[in-house]
Amino acid sequence: QVQLVESGGGLVQAGGSLRLSCAASGRTFSSYAMGWFRQAPGKEREFVAAINWSGGRTYYTDSVKGRFTISRDNAKNTVYLQMNSLKPEDTAVYYCAVRGGNWYPSMGVRDVEYWGQGTQVTVSS
Repeated sequence: QVQLVESGGGLVQAGGSLRLSCAASGRTFSSYAMGWFRQAPGKEREFVAAINWSGGRTYYTDSVKGRFTISRDNAKNTVYLQMNSLKPEDTAVYYCAVRGGNWYPSMGVRDVEYWGQGTQVTVSS
């Protein structure tokens, strides 16, 4: 089992910034991808960003490109999501996600092996 603990959510005004963190513990993979999904009220959970073990490959959904940056610290088993220029439509519960092996562009919710408990991000207009 892998336990994921998220932090960093909160309330921010439009145009502001937040940084989410997710620390993994428990079973360790020889290499694993980490990422973030989000779910707004009444909507399906959607992919936001992912990063592979080496950190050399990152993936973003189009709506956050240029505003969000995903990074990781393998020594701390932690992934970060720096969110800048936040918009009200970014309001959602953000979930940390882990899968063994690499992340590929065609992957989605069904490819995630472990989920965090979620952290609320609210952007006011």
